[in-house]
Amino acid sequence: MIDRLIRAALSNRLLVVLFALGVIGGGAYSLRRLAIDAFPDVTPVLAEVITLSEGLAPQEVEQLVTYPIESAMNGLPDVQRVQSLSIFGLSDVKVYFADGVDIYFARQLVRAQLQAAEEQIPPDAGEPELAPISTALGQVYQYVLRGPAYDITELRTIEDWIV
Repeated sequence: MIDRLIRAALSNRLLVVLFALGVIGGGAYSLRRLAIDAFPDVTPVLAEVITLSEGLAPQEVEQLVTYPIESAMNGLPDVQRVQSLSIFGLSDVKVYFADGVDIYFARQLVRAQLQAAEEQIPPDAGEPELAPISTALGQVYQYVLRGPAYDITELRTIEDWIV
């Protein structure tokens, strides 16, 4: 089988060279169009609603604040899941949308539903607000350690044990 393939390649050298050039050309074309990023943004499309409810216990926060907001958000289009956290004096509701949904459109949908949910929340239980847009890239921090009195091994030790 392999002997036949080698004989066919040797007898059709021009065809093999054209095929190899086609593969190289296709690879070069794909390489130019390939989106390569040092820190790719893998953050889901997310709108977060935060409500400060001073003086309320977690169960009260859940019943009075979190549940009405969750109920309002569950009917939005392209919502994959709604996740919430209710602790002393704080309600945090995260609305995850499908990939490809514009973040500003998603926030507009959440803002519209939030107005309807605010009517069900008692006035003294806090005012829900949309959190600012944040991505996982916001957590990447770059720094440089310099010091003329330190050599590179001392700087590495400082980085490992102090920074």
